[in-house]
Amino acid sequence: MDVSLRPVHDSDLPVFYRQLNDPDALRMAAFTPEDPADRDAFDAHWARIRTSPGVVVRTVLGDGDVVGHASVYGEPGEREVTYWIDRAHWGKGVATAALRGLLAEVTERPLYARAAADNAGSLRVLRRCGFEVRARATGYAPARGAEIEEFVLVLEG
Repeated sequence: MDVSLRPVHDSDLPVFYRQLNDPDALRMAAFTPEDPADRDAFDAHWARIRTSPGVVVRTVLGDGDVVGHASVYGEPGEREVTYWIDRAHWGKGVATAALRGLLAEVTERPLYARAAADNAGSLRVLRRCGFEVRARATGYAPARGAEIEEFVLVLEG
């Protein structure tokens, strides 16, 4: 599959909303909005990140189709990566290719990432892209309705 990144278009948002409301993907991501089905909150979130000067957000395309998104956000020295790939494309290298593309575009370091400790797929993607686990934390995961363990990963220069 040919994976590429481009700026987010308005027409991508319904796809992102559908992806966000996949129960299996929500459980795996764990750290999600309290109510992913709240379309007004979803729209407000995307309006905010698309207009924030420090945020780099990209639509992930697989063979020209919208398959997810990836972004970098936060204050300098504390910037974090995040991504969401449609579950139909898990395990196919799409997330790794998308994150590598984003890291080629955003060259500042260090960059941070967080993943639920039991999210083996995301941890594998992050490690393949050079991130290393630096800390463990516990946080409330809305998608699971419980405190869970997460890993904090860092990509150095």
